[in-house]
Amino acid sequence: MSPKRCPCGTGLPYADCCGRLHDGLAAAATAEQLMRSRYSAFAVGDPAYLLETWHPRTRPRTLELDPDVRWTGLEIVATSGGSMLDDEGTVEFRAHRVDGVQAERSRFVREGGRWLYLDGVLA
Repeated sequence: MSPKRCPCGTGLPYADCCGRLHDGLAAAATAEQLMRSRYSAFAVGDPAYLLETWHPRTRPRTLELDPDVRWTGLEIVATSGGSMLDDEGTVEFRAHRVDGVQAERSRFVREGGRWLYLDGVLA
């Protein structure tokens, strides 16, 4: 039996991809990697990771995920900045669900060497 593939779409096993970030064994090296890991956190139902990687200035106090939402795929449309040498970046993406698509342009910042989700605008 082959390992479970990561929901983020890299084709890697979940344990070797976003699972390592969710478990705290690694940190996102780029804004896109954080975006992918946050999508995967929605897909596997991990609100603690989402809150942990959300900038304190914009983070909600609590986060409840809808268990009826079934995420089916992530499409990265464009990125700007967000590399290992940047402190800011944007990622435009389409997150596919069984019942539709959520398109967003998200902003990320790196503070203390860690990428954090700042905010996003639905596209």
